[in-house]
Amino acid sequence: MKSPQQRTKIIRNVTLIGSLVNILLSVGKIFSGIYGKSSAMIADGIHSFSDLLTDIIVLSVSKISSKEGDYNHHYGHGKFETFATMLISFILFIVGAGIFWSGFSNAYSAYQGNIPEQPDMITIYAAIASLVSKEILFRLTLFYGESIQSSSLIANAWHHRSDAVSSIATLVGISGAIFLGEKWRILDPITSIFVSFFIMKVAWEIAHPSVSELLETALPIETQEQIFQIITNTPGVISYHKFKCRAIGDTIAIDVHIQVDKNLSIEKAHNISTALEKSIRDQFGESSHIGIHIEPYYP
Repeated sequence: MKSPQQRTKIIRNVTLIGSLVNILLSVGKIFSGIYGKSSAMIADGIHSFSDLLTDIIVLSVSKISSKEGDYNHHYGHGKFETFATMLISFILFIVGAGIFWSGFSNAYSAYQGNIPEQPDMITIYAAIASLVSKEILFRLTLFYGESIQSSSLIANAWHHRSDAVSSIATLVGISGAIFLGEKWRILDPITSIFVSFFIMKVAWEIAHPSVSELLETALPIETQEQIFQIITNTPGVISYHKFKCRAIGDTIAIDVHIQVDKNLSIEKAHNISTALEKSIRDQFGESSHIGIHIEPYYP
């Protein structure tokens, strides 16, 4: 398991790489969309610009979330990362809704007979460059996000993937508008509508787990079963009850009452509790928050 300092460094370095690529892509795609007369490419460029905003959020929060607990945050600052993840999803949804409205307006205008101008070939080159670079960024960011269990980095990775997929749709739509004749130019704004639906879907998938965590939803059943197994396998623990658990960013918090032989000394009962705590930390990390209450067992 990485230390908080190592974890913060990985998040910062990976996000900085993504930020640099997003700056180049957003400027390049918006410019090529304006110059090449493509609403789909402009929408794709705005999507890349939203990636840059989420990079800024991740960079701002990563250092805070790695801090230890203090007077005002007894359980640490892990939920700052969760909050950042939720913010990313909300920004993504707003961007998707804006692109949908723009595409719908342009498509409706084309349906009424206002044929859009034919996009320029520069927009195809921009879409290909975006597709390749964003797919590479997705794989890089997801790999490191999963390796350090960073929800905000994983969310940012899927934001990169949504940009890659939108570039595919943009490439198809622009190609149709260029090569299939005047009546097919409506494909350009229709493509931007398709891109908007994909963006909003990804936004929901990112938001759901972060909102659940902020609402104090329990850990997944599979994780709980792992903890139950550790408790029951700890020598000296006869039974347990009043189990509670939740996530705090990339760490977990557990509260449980264990029952031990009523004839044990306080020291021996405490040693059982310490052994259980160590087993849980070995499995889920040293930063885990564990509260164990010892009770005498009466058959």
